[in-house]
Amino acid sequence: MDSDAAAKGTGSAATSSSSSSLAAASSAPMERNNSQSSTHKPGHLAAHRQSFVENQRYPPPSPRDRRHPSFTQQALLDLMNHPPSNRHPNPRYAGRDWRDVGVGELAVPEDVRWADLDLSVQDATMLLLKQNPTNVVLVRETPSSKTAFTTFDYTDLNAYLLVVVGLANPDEEHVGLYNEISKKAQAQEDIPLREIQSLSRKEELVALPADATLDRAVEAFGSGIHRILIISETGDVIGVLTQLRLIEFFWNEAVNFPAIERLYVSLLRDLQIGTHQTIAINLDRPLTEALLLMHNEGLTSIAVVDQGLNVVGNISTVDVKHLTHAASLPLLKSSCMNFISVILSERGMEHGRDSFPVFHVNPYSTLGHTVAKLVATKSHRMWVVESASPSPSAPATPLLQPSQPAGALPTAVGAVGSPPLSSVLIPPPAAASPQSPLQSQASFAAATVIPGGLPGARLSGRLTGVVSMTDILNLFAKSSGLRPSDPSEQRARRRRSSSSSVRPSLDSARPTL
Repeated sequence: MDSDAAAKGTGSAATSSSSSSLAAASSAPMERNNSQSSTHKPGHLAAHRQSFVENQRYPPPSPRDRRHPSFTQQALLDLMNHPPSNRHPNPRYAGRDWRDVGVGELAVPEDVRWADLDLSVQDATMLLLKQNPTNVVLVRETPSSKTAFTTFDYTDLNAYLLVVVGLANPDEEHVGLYNEISKKAQAQEDIPLREIQSLSRKEELVALPADATLDRAVEAFGSGIHRILIISETGDVIGVLTQLRLIEFFWNEAVNFPAIERLYVSLLRDLQIGTHQTIAINLDRPLTEALLLMHNEGLTSIAVVDQGLNVVGNISTVDVKHLTHAASLPLLKSSCMNFISVILSERGMEHGRDSFPVFHVNPYSTLGHTVAKLVATKSHRMWVVESASPSPSAPATPLLQPSQPAGALPTAVGAVGSPPLSSVLIPPPAAASPQSPLQSQASFAAATVIPGGLPGARLSGRLTGVVSMTDILNLFAKSSGLRPSDPSEQRARRRRSSSSSVRPSLDSARPTL
């Protein structure tokens, strides 16, 4: 998914512990003064000292109670109706066809992050986490080179984490390498990027000269490529163009491009984009299974659903940033729902406001509304749900009147005039591996968070499909006369390049969908 977001990996256990400690520390002087004002006898103080159980029974109030949602429905509507650059035409692009805009005009050299092949994974992770809007670090062979040899991103970090904790399932050729990396990591030895190149399968590096036009970039993105390197005449990389960066460009500058702006008012149902076959995970499954599922299926994010297949959240490879500290590794044993609550909590700690998931749209959402959510959440995909929330105060998506007769069945994306033929594949629980220190535990420590306890958790609906940025850019390309290849070919290639014990169960289920 290129999804993606600026990352600050902080352990959830440390965050919640720090919050409790600060709250307890602030209340301690008040309790001490009250005790001293009532009596000065040591015996009296000892008699009224609260036990550990009493402290747990009456915890101090959380600062979360005084914060407000960071992404309200009104904020979304404002973004959808009044994008930053849509109010007035930008003279830089006014009167131009978007297909004639050069990719070099969107290059930001300051956003390029470099790492050498001999740099440690730990240091490369810090580069990935620190103010990196492209969510990728370019890897070069020598410190003086400006040519990218490979990349390091959150998908690689996820694969590395799975190896370190003993959850990866390598083929016979790589068993020795995986064991060696795991031993070095446990001994806290530096592991260079050179040694982890075979842990994850990467998509091909696509580069375009700065004077190439956007039509070539859109054609590549619409075919399933997630990022493009922008190079100068000398071959040096001067920028990284991602799907998200291009989606933001078309959203902010749509007033200058009528061909794109006209598409935003169309319903997803009528545009027939996206897919009905989706892979999700149940909210009570361990986080490790979600990370393995994304790795094995070549996905950048998956939907988290309840027993009724209602979307309650979203987990992406970018969220691995919350697991980069040793104190947060116990989260791997917790449920997916618990991890989502941690993500929302830490996001609130960073911004001083709580937030709730808004990763879903419905077939009657407009393309503009869908793009607004992608831009606001910096996500790679939106999950299509069966219906919108009935709540008038904070609907999950604007309710538009259907174009079909009253009483007709609502149709899903791409199934105009017929009932939705969607299929959501939820893999069975993974069997515990004797080589996995985490899966060998008899039970998982953290309890599952009740979905209704999260703000906005009931604002979604039943999962019926997914619309990604690849699908949208593919639509832009075709509507402008371009001929991108089928993005499903890239998806299938990523899946074929993965190997895992989970794959046979998923592949055997697909023909029956």
